Amino acid sequence: MLTVDDVLEQVGEFGWFQKQAFLILCLLSAAFAPIYVGTVFLAFTPDHRCRSPGVAELSRRCGWSLAEELSYTVPGPGPEGQAFPRRCRRYEVDWNQSALGCVDPLAGLAANSSLLPLGPCRHGWVYDTPGSSIVTEFNLVCDDSWKVDLFQSCVNVGFFLGSLGIGYIADRFGRKVCLLATTLISAILGVLTAVAPDYTSLLLFRLGQGLVSKGSWTAGYTLITEFVGLGYRRTVAILYQVAFTVGLVLLSGLAYAVPHWRWLQLAVSLPTFLLLLCYWFVPESPRWLLSQKRNTQAVKIMDHIARKNGKLPPPDLKMLSLEEDVTEKLSPSFAGLFRTPHLRKHTFILMYLWFTSSVLYQGLIMHMGVTGGNLYLDFFYSALVEFPAAFIILVTIERFGRLYPLAGSNLVVGAACFFMIFISHDLHWLNIVVACVGRMGITLAFQMVCLVNAELYPTFLSGFGAGCRGNDAASSGDQGGRFARDHQGRGEPAEESKAQRKQDLRSDPNIRIQLAGTRERCFAGDRVAEMRTELSSEEMLGSPKLFLLLACP
Repeated sequence: MLTVDDVLEQVGEFGWFQKQAFLILCLLSAAFAPIYVGTVFLAFTPDHRCRSPGVAELSRRCGWSLAEELSYTVPGPGPEGQAFPRRCRRYEVDWNQSALGCVDPLAGLAANSSLLPLGPCRHGWVYDTPGSSIVTEFNLVCDDSWKVDLFQSCVNVGFFLGSLGIGYIADRFGRKVCLLATTLISAILGVLTAVAPDYTSLLLFRLGQGLVSKGSWTAGYTLITEFVGLGYRRTVAILYQVAFTVGLVLLSGLAYAVPHWRWLQLAVSLPTFLLLLCYWFVPESPRWLLSQKRNTQAVKIMDHIARKNGKLPPPDLKMLSLEEDVTEKLSPSFAGLFRTPHLRKHTFILMYLWFTSSVLYQGLIMHMGVTGGNLYLDFFYSALVEFPAAFIILVTIERFGRLYPLAGSNLVVGAACFFMIFISHDLHWLNIVVACVGRMGITLAFQMVCLVNAELYPTFLSGFGAGCRGNDAASSGDQGGRFARDHQGRGEPAEESKAQRKQDLRSDPNIRIQLAGTRERCFAGDRVAEMRTELSSEEMLGSPKLFLLLACP
């Protein structure tokens, strides 16, 4: 039976069609960056102090500089250098009284200004910034500073809740439907966020955007990796995530050029509507169509891909199928992620890896906003280190596999975060260097988790599995988890022929379903005549160990 990978080898694994789809979907990946970490600029907290009626008039009358005004009218740091009194308390003084002089106006009220009573900021705050953020507009400082964290938490809660349903939608109704629907809703909610009249509506819109935006990114990841051939799948998956890094770099420049949060939110939301052009340029995944027994549509799409690449489709294209002949329609289910011991183990491990990677990645990004330096440059520098991280993955993954790079990158980021505890805030440059090293490590870990995820689940479970783990990545459409490990040079079964073993596998419906999620193939460039795929007893749902001898093309 002809498979999608077989057809792509003949019509182009990364031809004109795939390049066009890749560029369009990379725009989608870049557009996800402002949603994921846009809080750094939308909710930045500038230096601030209590607004005291009469201070501005007294300062103008006395001709004070800003430094003199702060020295005379704003409380000093609290115990052990704490800035809380300076930002959240004011002198209980009537600044309009005529007895106040221009030189040390508080000297006549108390021998030491520290003895004067302090009160809360009843008249709002003065913010030392030329722009605006949700903090300055809704006064999310001092006793209300926790609302800034709630703003970002709403997005993360949306990611979590949305991942439970969006992944299922992608597997149940198709990647393209999921992509278009979530992109449209995310764009609308982004615009509504920019015009939100109050803090409560802002939270609701942000929560809604979190519910759908990750599904949009995941659907794009799944589509592009299912369109390309086996030899390009890993590279395309990594470069799709590099496009997210490009979005981070562009975000820092855009935030610098547009310092007002409402205009910035509009600037990153309105272009998202253009991504709806995917309807005309990006078809449904043929692999998903085959898993749903919609073979006629899959054949038409593969014929379209061949013609766009300037190649003739193979004459037996109508025989297109999954890796094995599966008569029933494969449907996603939550229980499918835990059906076997190996599935359970891998699912729980990926859950943990996703949780730690997400927390550390966002934490290191948010750290850039509290280092005391230039927010835009710090964010820009930390984003740049993600590019060498992607290059390191590309050149090391084949040589060292998945386990060692994943473990090593987690050790690097863990060590960086540990040492940052002991670095003084005065050593700004050292804080930035260590944070960037940690950022590179967590980027490596994050991308490795995405790749491992792409190699563990079958097509009909890929989006659902990614969603239920809260993972950013979706399956690369490799027809399943590589529970089957390819081996070379380990001898051959002595007695049964390949045809007989295939017939034995077809006799058990459970084995057939499992085999549909198994890639039996030869790696590109291997000059071997035969390979065998070993399927362990646990992975074959309790069946005995079986060895399937395969002929390389």
